[in-house]
Amino acid sequence: MAGHGGPTGESPELFDKDQDFSSGKTAIRIASVAALGGLLFGYDSAVINGAVDSIQEDFGIGNASLGFAVASALLGAAAGAMTAGRIADKIGRISVMKIAAVLFLISAFGTGFAHEVWTVVLFRIVGGFGVGVASVIAPAYIAETSPPGIRGRLGSLQQLAIVSGIFLSFVINWLLQWAAGGPNEPLWFGIDAWRWMFLAMALPALLYGALTFTIPESPRYLVATHKIPEARRVLSMLLGQKNLEITITRIRQTLEREDKPSWRDLRK
Repeated sequence: MAGHGGPTGESPELFDKDQDFSSGKTAIRIASVAALGGLLFGYDSAVINGAVDSIQEDFGIGNASLGFAVASALLGAAAGAMTAGRIADKIGRISVMKIAAVLFLISAFGTGFAHEVWTVVLFRIVGGFGVGVASVIAPAYIAETSPPGIRGRLGSLQQLAIVSGIFLSFVINWLLQWAAGGPNEPLWFGIDAWRWMFLAMALPALLYGALTFTIPESPRYLVATHKIPEARRVLSMLLGQKNLEITITRIRQTLEREDKPSWRDLRK
């Protein structure tokens, strides 16, 4: 966390394993919303498969240019993964999720309405940045808000969501091709089916962005930024009123023990 270790670090045992939690359903709901980023991660990563031939045909590009257009999302993903932690430490986990949702939305419309291959590359990079951000922030947030007894199971929601997103993209790609009679055939409003494959991502992106307004900020981030009243409110939602001050003290102690991360650590 800010000045105290990145969100991908080990999650300390902040809650007693025998502690009474206010509502396991609350933790599941919160984790499920965060995991929607994983669904978009999977969808954005796989949707290009149904549009490859159409992109090459429509833009008249060679195999090398096509390969770069397909792989360009990885450039954004690398940048997003490297910067998401520091951004989350500065502005919070929820704000970063909202940014990721906006990036996915921009990528959906930008790629869907692209008229040059370079615009496909540009908006694939934008979507890739969202993928990188989602791959970092969702697991960290889930770990920071989940009771220890079900933390592993809730953490696995991210992986389930990624695979589900990949599967969903294949299903939607097939349905759109089937409905239009081919990926290059026009569908609704005269827009080719392959473009609708990307545009379809706008719906889960909007849902993800909207639902982030319904979940609380990470208590770890709130304590790290000295927003103790808000941290108490979130912890009471997750834990009930029992042992709130003890939990806040544990979070503080954990943050104090952690070293500030640095790129130089990679050379150790």
